[in-house]
Amino acid sequence: MTAEPLPFRDPRAAVEERVADLLGRLTLPERIAMLHQFAPAVDRLGIPAFRTGQEALHGVAWMGQATVFPQAVGLGATWNEELVRRVGEATGREVRAMRAKDPKVGLNVWSPTVNLLRHPLWGRNEEGYAEDPHLTAALASAYTRGLRGDHPVYWRTAPVLKHWLAHNHEHERDIASTSLRARVLHEYELPAFRGPVRSGAVAGVMPAYNLVNGRPNHLSPLLAEHLRTWTALPLVVCSDAGAPSNIAGSQGYMPGHAEGLAAALRAGVDSFTDHGEDAAPTVERLTAALDAGLITEADVDTAVARLLGMRFRLGQFDPDLDPFDADAAFDTPEHRTLARTAAEQAVVLLKNDGVLPLRPGVRVAVVGPLADEVKLDWYSGALLHRTTPFAGLRDHPAIASAVHADGTDLVRLRTERGWVRVPDGDDGAAPGGDGAVAALDPALLRGRTDLPPLTTVPGAAEATALSLADWGDGVLTLRAPDGRYLSVADDGYVRAAAEQPGGWVVQETFSLQPHGGGHLLRHRGTGHHVSVAADGLKVAEAGDVFHVETVRRGEDAVAAAAAGADVVIVVVGNDPHINGRETEDRTTLALPPQQDRLWRAAHAANPRTVLVMTSAYPYAVAEADAELPALLWTAHGGQAAGSALARVLCGEVAPAGRLPQTWYAGDHQLPGLLDYDLIASRATYLYCDDTPLYPFGHGLSYTSFGYTALAARADEESGTLTAEVTVTNTGGTAGDEVVQVYARAEHGSVPRPHRALIAHRRVHLAPGEERRLTFTVPLADAFGFWDTAHGRWTVEPGTYTVAAGASSRDLRGRVTLTLAGEPSEPRQVRVTGLAAAAFDDSRGTWLTDTDKRSGDAVAAGGEEPGELLYRACDFGAGTATVRLRVAREEPGEATVTVEAVGTGSRAVLRVPSTGDRYAWTTVTAPLPGAPAGVRDLRLTLRGPVRVERLAFG
Repeated sequence: MTAEPLPFRDPRAAVEERVADLLGRLTLPERIAMLHQFAPAVDRLGIPAFRTGQEALHGVAWMGQATVFPQAVGLGATWNEELVRRVGEATGREVRAMRAKDPKVGLNVWSPTVNLLRHPLWGRNEEGYAEDPHLTAALASAYTRGLRGDHPVYWRTAPVLKHWLAHNHEHERDIASTSLRARVLHEYELPAFRGPVRSGAVAGVMPAYNLVNGRPNHLSPLLAEHLRTWTALPLVVCSDAGAPSNIAGSQGYMPGHAEGLAAALRAGVDSFTDHGEDAAPTVERLTAALDAGLITEADVDTAVARLLGMRFRLGQFDPDLDPFDADAAFDTPEHRTLARTAAEQAVVLLKNDGVLPLRPGVRVAVVGPLADEVKLDWYSGALLHRTTPFAGLRDHPAIASAVHADGTDLVRLRTERGWVRVPDGDDGAAPGGDGAVAALDPALLRGRTDLPPLTTVPGAAEATALSLADWGDGVLTLRAPDGRYLSVADDGYVRAAAEQPGGWVVQETFSLQPHGGGHLLRHRGTGHHVSVAADGLKVAEAGDVFHVETVRRGEDAVAAAAAGADVVIVVVGNDPHINGRETEDRTTLALPPQQDRLWRAAHAANPRTVLVMTSAYPYAVAEADAELPALLWTAHGGQAAGSALARVLCGEVAPAGRLPQTWYAGDHQLPGLLDYDLIASRATYLYCDDTPLYPFGHGLSYTSFGYTALAARADEESGTLTAEVTVTNTGGTAGDEVVQVYARAEHGSVPRPHRALIAHRRVHLAPGEERRLTFTVPLADAFGFWDTAHGRWTVEPGTYTVAAGASSRDLRGRVTLTLAGEPSEPRQVRVTGLAAAAFDDSRGTWLTDTDKRSGDAVAAGGEEPGELLYRACDFGAGTATVRLRVAREEPGEATVTVEAVGTGSRAVLRVPSTGDRYAWTTVTAPLPGAPAGVRDLRLTLRGPVRVERLAFG
């Protein structure tokens, strides 16, 4: 007689029932163990091991060879949800196919990144889709739908969004606090997460390393207050790597690790990513927290239930019914074509004076440090195939001939002990520049210690000429003649042993520091200097003096190649592992000086020069825009980057990518990297008052498009806006147009965006073809804003404009609407009091935590006084007193001045030290003249002080 299967094994039962049954069969230690990233098997119940976390940002990462699609910011440039959905689907299929061969491949994928590209100097700019919340949410929803699949029960993979919340800097990312006021939170940050979560294809989120308003994101009350209210699905919250230890470690927010992990679990973190595969410290800390009464068994069960629910939906307990293993596929012709299509659609034509497309039979020079490169980033898989720009153009039938010069300087290095030489005996050549790529792990190659280190020789004739590339900020790479980069292995010796720069700590970058009539050669990975030892070059605390002899300038080689060509294609940009990546923000928008010299040298030799920027972020290239006939930008385009670019340059494909973020004219237009108040700092296309170099949404084509008959109607009863516009291809070439619809409040009661994207669509039109497009948008999404005074989303009465066009600053039609809306009433401060964080404007203040669980307060304490402004406060028939809830851990005294603007009524309240930042007290003072009626209220904070609330009497 066959025993009945346990209830949790019954696929006919609801997931919730199966979870409850299994949860009841697990012991408490088994449940606690499941809270670590690497959950062990439970053999007695036949439950396999499970790990959260598989990187899959633009293809499967970190698991060897996979189809590599364009970077996320490149997918953002396509403005094409259906394409991005297909990329997500292909990635999910490859996750499944790779898992069938390697159980280390996980089905809980930590992708995509939906952090908004608010600031273009962010090191991880490559990981986001756009600076706009609407576009980001639309593309993230599409990508997660592809990853999740469309089965009603089972999921192909379980996507987790990164990184909650307001994470857009790498500098001190684990200890810096983002000051996030209510309007920026609700209008900008939350919508990027809310859209994909509500789409039903998101399994969870990952909190960011940083703090928000003084509180670690891993303790964010917003996880419960907002995130988990957007869907009935029990979302899983996976910690970022090492972040649980940061709470009591680098952040010092809790007194010990047990307290830190307990606080995270109570806040809603379900899976703890810490100490790699070693779960023991996490289990020990959570067990100690349970024993101390910091958490309850119910807290543990809530988290484990969410994790088990995800595992059931991934089919882990129903392998015979899971439909996605049969759907698994790897490196298929379809995936290869999709990779090329995505790379083509990501190309943005910034300027074109007619030099493009290239005419058949043209001779081209393809020059620059990225001309014959396919660069990967930290979240790329290893390449199965690759085509460089040079190879793509060389092999294109429209090109008569192609020559190449990389534009790096050729140098020799001399020390007092001799000239530097790369010894013979290297037993492997670097992989070729196109076609199939050999199965080679660059990390293993980089770490080889059997290769001979660099040595010195007495004569210059025996020295090795090295290619020196300057990536800006004084960061250099050096390559041997065989193409390998100089690198430092664990034994400290310098070898020509790296296919590309890479790794968490990059070992292939150097800098030259003037010293003793020459330079010290500093190895940036170790922080030490290169010295000459008897057995070869190695790094040490003290280095030798090097003299650099330039054998050939890169710009001379570029000029020579340019002079003999009909058109020059200069390919510049970044290496995603250098000067702008995870852990490292950029310092400037400018091109590296060496790259700047290259386009100038090419243009001086040949006016028909095209600048192609292949990069993970924008540059400020105003002079290039003024002087060159054509400029293009593309993110690093993955395995098909070169063939895709060649097809666009040769006119086989019309460019139609659009910028997913503003390209500023210079660093002077940028706010501070840690200034997240884009309303006050006038950042992104939403608020920027300056003229950018290229606006958000910009991108040209080889054809032209006309816009006619824009119409818009608002139905306030149903809460719906409908906009229609006719778009016509008025040129002679087929192409895609990205139709963009923006909304604007003409006379808002608070500062509103110049224009905000509310809808878009990418459409393909043949010459002469026209299409009538209809967009339907909730009125609140189109015209609403966060009413800080009353803590709600609202559409106020007034005049609004709906515009459609080709970019945020190329609007071809406008329609004006008048809405009855919902009038905003004054703040009833006499009755309800006033939260200090509910300000309308501020200067010299920042937001901080009221306590360690919830609540926001306002802090000041800089050299200049802080100011807060609250508009339209109703003081009733007269208000005689004001009370402040304040705290001040510093010794001495601070003051807060409360002023009813325009009445002459002003009270100065002295705030004594309370001994602790969380020790709140109330101070009271009379308001002279008992101001009455509706007035603006101003607070001036002098000295270190925290204000949480005001009350009036």
